[in-house]
Amino acid sequence: MADLKVIAEAVIQGNRNCPKTALELTEEALAEGVSPKTIFEDGLMAGMAVVIEKFKKNEVFIPEVLISARAFGPAMDRVKPLLLAAGSKPAGKVVIGTVKGDLHDIGKNLVSLTLKGQGFDIEDLGTDVAADVFVKKAEETGADLIAMSALLTTTMPQMKTVVDAVKEAGCKAKTIIGGAPVTQEYANEIGADGYAPDAATAVEIAKQLVV
Repeated sequence: MADLKVIAEAVIQGNRNCPKTALELTEEALAEGVSPKTIFEDGLMAGMAVVIEKFKKNEVFIPEVLISARAFGPAMDRVKPLLLAAGSKPAGKVVIGTVKGDLHDIGKNLVSLTLKGQGFDIEDLGTDVAADVFVKKAEETGADLIAMSALLTTTMPQMKTVVDAVKEAGCKAKTIIGGAPVTQEYANEIGADGYAPDAATAVEIAKQLVV
């Protein structure tokens, strides 16, 4: 029977120093009859959880997390339709993007990958995203959360624009913000539902907000 710890380790190592990739190991496990849910929870997600915890403790850094995410991604794409077909529900639906006028995406990408690794369904809108685009996509997908990032102090006011647009539209999605210049105080000031200083905290806040 497939060893799910090996799948987890392939994710943790980002397929480095591993005889087979996380995707190859996932294919083998599926061929042996292991359920997609078990592969996801005990293999893929277990591996990403270790990476996220290490990142939170500063034991690994952004490059290592991105390498692990690249190993995780194809395997996750393989099991995701099987999970949906079996009736498994995501931890929540998140629309994410960098706000209008800001083209920085490393932090946003890291949060996106981290949330995906914890079972969230992600709709990544990319960078320079206008408020109406956030709201429209959230309403189209029935998103639970709208996650926004900004690296420039000059684009931070766009976060308030999005928060206000969400409320005006009566959109059910809750808002979470983050980025280098962003603070909890600013989140309180603009009425955002959550603030995350890093990707690991973003997962914790997302889980709290999605009920």
